[in-house]
Amino acid sequence: MPPFSPRGRHRRSGRGPGSASSSSAGAPTPGAETPGIPKALQADLLRLAATPDGDGVRPRRRDRRGRGMRGPLFPPGTPAHRTRAQRFDDLVLDVVEDLDHTWAAQLRGTEFAVEDVPPSDPAPWEDGGVPLGRFFPAEAGRPGRVVVYRRPVEVRAIDADDLADLVRDVVVEQVAHLLARTPEEIDPHFGDRS
Repeated sequence: MPPFSPRGRHRRSGRGPGSASSSSAGAPTPGAETPGIPKALQADLLRLAATPDGDGVRPRRRDRRGRGMRGPLFPPGTPAHRTRAQRFDDLVLDVVEDLDHTWAAQLRGTEFAVEDVPPSDPAPWEDGGVPLGRFFPAEAGRPGRVVVYRRPVEVRAIDADDLADLVRDVVVEQVAHLLARTPEEIDPHFGDRS
């Protein structure tokens, strides 16, 4: 088996020896012997000709069968590994810290939480649809609470940036309900999507 073929016997059509398609000018044809050049050097030339930038180093982005990366960059159990839920918690904490700079006095004692899914019994003020968050006013010695539901928010987000914007909008909207203000008063950039 020639060393230049990363896929072994599963070559793309039109790339094997004896194909009618012409290869790039000056690059040897795979499987063709070039007189006077050692086989090891021929393999290096073929590898250089196959790379788009010609530097001989092609980053491997997919596994052998083309189905994606071989494994996670940080495997579970390593200190740098963050689960999706932990990254979501970080997004909520970032928004809460931003709001705390402006509304610290009004939000003193307010609890913020993240739950995976909303409970099956809707609140009296919720009509239809799946809630993305809820607020619970302070009563009977219990502080006010804002809860963000992770799974419904993640399902509605297109990508990581959209997820961050959506988390911000949900938290701001629930804080606005809790403080009896409009979301635009809480965050002047409410609803702006970048």
